[in-house]
Amino acid sequence: MAKRKEDLPPPGSPAWMATFGDLMNLLLCFYVLLFSMSVISEDRLKAVAESFNNTFSIFDGGATAIGDGILISNGMSQLNELDEFINSTGKTADSENEADEFNEYENMMEQLEQAQLEASEELYEKIEESIAENNLSDVINVDFNAQYVQLTLKGALLYDSGKAEVREDALPVLEKVGVMLERYAGGIIEIEGHTDNVPMHSNRYADNSELSCARALSVFNYFMDTTNLDPAMVKYAGRGEYVPVADNSTEEGRARNRRVEIRIYNDLSTYQ
Repeated sequence: MAKRKEDLPPPGSPAWMATFGDLMNLLLCFYVLLFSMSVISEDRLKAVAESFNNTFSIFDGGATAIGDGILISNGMSQLNELDEFINSTGKTADSENEADEFNEYENMMEQLEQAQLEASEELYEKIEESIAENNLSDVINVDFNAQYVQLTLKGALLYDSGKAEVREDALPVLEKVGVMLERYAGGIIEIEGHTDNVPMHSNRYADNSELSCARALSVFNYFMDTTNLDPAMVKYAGRGEYVPVADNSTEEGRARNRRVEIRIYNDLSTYQ
């Protein structure tokens, strides 16, 4: 009885033989490659060395490495020289460009800082003149840097001990300061309250940090009520006892640390 068609084996070799044949071909190529790498043609190696010598001038005095036996006996040293040469090629120009860009950036930053300092100095002279005209030199200290002009008001002038409400006799001083801010401030104004390090606690304020913040806020509210300053341009913060300007171990030092600082940032300030 003849076999049915579906029982006959498929024509051609089995599928596993194709995979096995590919594997054998790959192994053969691998061993041929290993063999070719193990056989070094001296003529070819000398030609390669001379090519490198003519192109990169690695070998001293035009000598060839093969003739002196250097490439074989001390190949690593010359390969390192070649690597250093290749790495340095093309980087010299990049390094010079980076140095030029860095120097240009440094010059621009120096010019900017100088311009900022000049702007603050000009603002400082105007405010100092206004303070002298209003006879406030004894109660307001003025200083400046490249970012801002700073007015420092003594805490004893503005507040009673442990309180944040501005004293009535200090209101004329704040009024004149408000006029100066309206006239000269073109950017951000920052109000900071500071205290000494003597621990305090009251029904309203838990510690010096809360007290200093409340004092800065009271000055802010006064300016908002009596001037046309933009509230969005005026910031306030309490720094407590953490930024002293004098020694807290003496009464004089503690008195200096109890203060309010008003910073008027110049138009070129990076804080804007």
